[in-house]
Amino acid sequence: MMPKQTVRYTDEILKELQRTTALIRDEETEQLVTGILEAKKVLVAGAGRSGLMAKSFAMRMMHVGLDPYVVGETVTPNLEADDIFIVASGSGETKSLVPMVEKAKGIGATVALVTISPDSTIGKMADITIEIPAQAKSETGNKSIQPMASLFEQSLLLVYDAVILSVMEKKGMDSETMYGRHANLE
Repeated sequence: MMPKQTVRYTDEILKELQRTTALIRDEETEQLVTGILEAKKVLVAGAGRSGLMAKSFAMRMMHVGLDPYVVGETVTPNLEADDIFIVASGSGETKSLVPMVEKAKGIGATVALVTISPDSTIGKMADITIEIPAQAKSETGNKSIQPMASLFEQSLLLVYDAVILSVMEKKGMDSETMYGRHANLE
């Protein structure tokens, strides 16, 4: 049995997630789904915990039969004009990601950003932007009981999972068909 404090925190986190995800626009996520399905390859990037969410998204895209890669991994191929580059950055100003987005734009690839800050440097370059209205690290407005960007990162994972569900629906897939691509050397 969980201590009462843990249950209280968990309940509040779930309420924060419901409030935040209710504000995400379906048309933005559907643009991302379309961009993914039309792309030859999908490359994802993010820093810190956002990068971990991007890796989990790449794993699920592989499970639905797409061709995803994580920027920085040794097996990641070059980005080309008919690819999509999906960036997770709460601030939209992550110093390591801005030059990557500039390079992707120069190549002619589609750039998608999932962010708190659509008017950011990366947001202004992105072809597709999904705004997650969660608390930023230094923000004083949209308060969260959670530290730093936890609400954004959790919402990011939920948005990515919702995108996967939409891709599955469009491809006529279910969980059973995905198990055939699950890692089998574990």
